[in-house]
Amino acid sequence: MSATSQTGNNGLPEIVTSTVAPKTARQRWISAFTTTDHKRIGRLFIGTAFGFFIVGGTEAVLLRLQLGVANNSLITPDHYNQLFTMHGTTMMFLFLTPMVIGLANYILPLQLGARRTAFPRIGALAYWLFLAGGIALYATLLFTPPEAGWTSYPPLSSAEFSPSAGQDHWIYLFLLTGLSALLSSINFIATSITMRAPGMSWSRVPVFAWTILAYAGLTIVALPVAAGAASMLLFDRNFGTSFFDPTAGGSPLLWQDLFWFFGQPQSYMALLPAFGIVTEVLAVFAGKASGTQKAITRSVLLIAGLSLLTWGSRMFTTGGSNTLNGIFMITTLLVFVPTVSIIFSWLSMLNKGAIVTSSPFLYAAGFVSVFVFGTLTGLFLAIFPVDWQLDDTAFVTAQFHYTVAAGAIFGLLAALHYWYPKLSGRLVSESLAKVAFWLIFAGFNITFLVQYSLGLDGMPARIYEYSTTSGWGAESLISTVGSVLLSIGILIAAVNFIRSYTNGALAGPDPWTGNTLEWFTPSPPPEHNFDVVPTVHSVEPMRDIRAEIARSSTGV
Repeated sequence: MSATSQTGNNGLPEIVTSTVAPKTARQRWISAFTTTDHKRIGRLFIGTAFGFFIVGGTEAVLLRLQLGVANNSLITPDHYNQLFTMHGTTMMFLFLTPMVIGLANYILPLQLGARRTAFPRIGALAYWLFLAGGIALYATLLFTPPEAGWTSYPPLSSAEFSPSAGQDHWIYLFLLTGLSALLSSINFIATSITMRAPGMSWSRVPVFAWTILAYAGLTIVALPVAAGAASMLLFDRNFGTSFFDPTAGGSPLLWQDLFWFFGQPQSYMALLPAFGIVTEVLAVFAGKASGTQKAITRSVLLIAGLSLLTWGSRMFTTGGSNTLNGIFMITTLLVFVPTVSIIFSWLSMLNKGAIVTSSPFLYAAGFVSVFVFGTLTGLFLAIFPVDWQLDDTAFVTAQFHYTVAAGAIFGLLAALHYWYPKLSGRLVSESLAKVAFWLIFAGFNITFLVQYSLGLDGMPARIYEYSTTSGWGAESLISTVGSVLLSIGILIAAVNFIRSYTNGALAGPDPWTGNTLEWFTPSPPPEHNFDVVPTVHSVEPMRDIRAEIARSSTGV
């Protein structure tokens, strides 16, 4: 059976089935490997990235179990370094960015009213490059995984101190996933410029689409710099160059400058799409039009621009001049201005709204609460004399997770619950989704809140073990218990997604009464997306369509 769409009694598309010869298993496999349909590519990205998320989360739990009690010997020091590196690398390069790319592949063309992306084959190539990068990293389990951390600072990542091929594979991962992100970004920008629906001026482009544009622009500007640094490190390790070797005229600080020119904006690359997701979800489930759309869009673009001027804030402790530190402190503090503007925009959307506490709303609200706390504590780290005291402590770990990881966990889970009907045609179990949310929310805060205290008490961010006299035992155990609760919640969410794919209630085209054009299509959409692309008259075209249907049905 295959699905086509036609206008139902309510004026919206509904699914009509027609008899078509089913594909054989061989044809399905060939189709999966050769597809250029942006929706199938999006599902491949999302499914693979979520799988890596489970793997990276398991690695995090093992790290926390090692730190749960003093003088623990559960994991050897070498294996701890490897787990630490694999966890950070997996979460940043194999989950965060690919999940954003997957959601953008699926949703962006639908929101823009496009029948496909501008470069379908490039979109498909991007997925296989990402998968190749993941395989390159996890192939190191067959010999020696990398152990220089997800930032791979020289000289620790040099051939002298990391002689195994695992570090080379880390570089391959970085280059392959980076090329995947770069190609995807070009595709997203070209699609947004050339394939918008009739009447969709730039002022009517949805917030989520704007955040993907901001993400894509940052990727194109910043990523090649870090890719160049990774290539230089590869040459240092294998071909006798000395870009980062101070004994031969190089400088390890050069790596930090080049890496953080990309790495600091990368934090915003993960957060900006989360801002768009949360805005879309709050507007729908608060029952209010997003009157702050333009303000949020301007703030997103301002954050993207300013983020390129903040990389030095990651290097306050490297011995730079106070004048230079002061400049980066100011640019970093300036980012907080549009960030706070977005937070107040969200609060205004919630004020006196007819709130529906479905699972997407809970995850969006959870993101707002933890992100606000992370933003407030981030102010301290933006002030370089304070950063001198807190850098490389558990305080930084906690703040990083309350901002970037909050975007990953709560923002992206809000997106998956919100758009799951559009991806699968079915609804998740709300009861299971809410159980998972409260476990994730409680587990997240239990895990990372106490780490602020540990950091203020001097616990390093990267430590293998500690003594019973350190005074860190009780809080470390609490953090470990929280990580287990968090993991249980994520596993319940994963089971809910898998179970609902075949057993969930049928969703229909518009189960949430959404605002943007993806809800005009059947769930899931046909290969060509739209039989008729509607003309857009505002930033919330589905409201206009429903109003027009209501007027037609009453004869007004």
